[in-house]
Amino acid sequence: MITILCSGSRGDVQPYIALAQELKKLGKEVRIAGQRDFEGFIRGYGIDFYPIQADLKSLNVDPKMMKQAQNADNPLKMLFAFNKMKKYGSNLAGEFYDACVGSEAILYHPGMTIGYFAAQKAGVPAILASPFPIHSTKTIPSVLFYGRMKAKWMTRMSYRMLQGMLWMITKDSVKAFWKGKFNELPEGFRMPYELHNDERHLAVISCSNFVFPRPADWNPHVHQYGYWFVEEGKDYVPSVELQAFLDAGEKPVYIGFGSMFSDDMKDRLTQIAIEALKITGKRGILSGMGKLENLPEHVIAIDGAPHSWLFTQVSAIVHHGGAGTSAAGFRSGVPSIITPFSNDQFAWAARSFDLGVGAHPVPIKKLTVENLVESLRFVDQDKIRNQAKSLGEKIAQENGAMECASVIARLL
Repeated sequence: MITILCSGSRGDVQPYIALAQELKKLGKEVRIAGQRDFEGFIRGYGIDFYPIQADLKSLNVDPKMMKQAQNADNPLKMLFAFNKMKKYGSNLAGEFYDACVGSEAILYHPGMTIGYFAAQKAGVPAILASPFPIHSTKTIPSVLFYGRMKAKWMTRMSYRMLQGMLWMITKDSVKAFWKGKFNELPEGFRMPYELHNDERHLAVISCSNFVFPRPADWNPHVHQYGYWFVEEGKDYVPSVELQAFLDAGEKPVYIGFGSMFSDDMKDRLTQIAIEALKITGKRGILSGMGKLENLPEHVIAIDGAPHSWLFTQVSAIVHHGGAGTSAAGFRSGVPSIITPFSNDQFAWAARSFDLGVGAHPVPIKKLTVENLVESLRFVDQDKIRNQAKSLGEKIAQENGAMECASVIARLL
């Protein structure tokens, strides 16, 4: 049994489902360990699941603190927010360790370093499975600093900060659990990310080489072949209302902010979206923004739909810049307008603009009718549309999940 430890939102979990799907095709037993709320979602793809019972509610995590972490829009704020939250991890570490027992290999999200030490204890391969480039390089800044940092001498330092921040979240929980269970620290206890440098300590990365090319100065045991996209079932059928809306006119604009959206943003963002669409003469789909009443004829609200299908039905994608949503947007061949809230979302927004497939980033706090109108008009240019289409065609040539699964299967 291969066990995959993952954390985060639905969008964070989805790439690991894709990797698990490909491992199953290669005849491997695989399961994902994650928060119990995702059980139905993960099992819906035919993947075995190990539910972690502790969650934010049972751990009494302050909702305000969680919101601060989610909306930290610069590295210093992120550092303070994550430092406050680290004390809640010790209860989680024990459950994730139990999920690893009996595994032939352990894959872990960068925020789940208990996986590295559990694998070390059991004498099985430890595989870092990251949804973004994480290893140090001199060629391009980390996703915490890309688009914000100009000084080249700080490039490697940006990775030390990214890795240090992730390690800060997890090291105390691993330390507390290990001392409680084994009366000592794990052997060679230290930050593990750069220790993935031999055949039994591989790293696999979900990222397109057409978005962020694999750096030549990475060690050969770090594998990046493309994004990990879930293989969706063929049975998705849109609602009658959505299909009728799509059939009624030109391709609409998609506007959705995923798990970053909260009720206190609803009125402001809805009005900005509706007014900007009206001024530009565009039709629009508002996704995941709750029940909206008295919408004009050129706008429809939906709870959601698979991005792999929906993004190919629209003319532009306005979103928050989560790694998974950005990947789906790039693959669709449709221009993006990314309005980052926090963390690595600023990097995907800046990269979209630098690749010529999206508008200049507009942080969500600064989003107005005027700059959304400007962005919609910018991505309506033939040049931007053609570049977005070209990028989508290139990404379609990759199969990152299959390639990474094959590397893991060969190891085992």
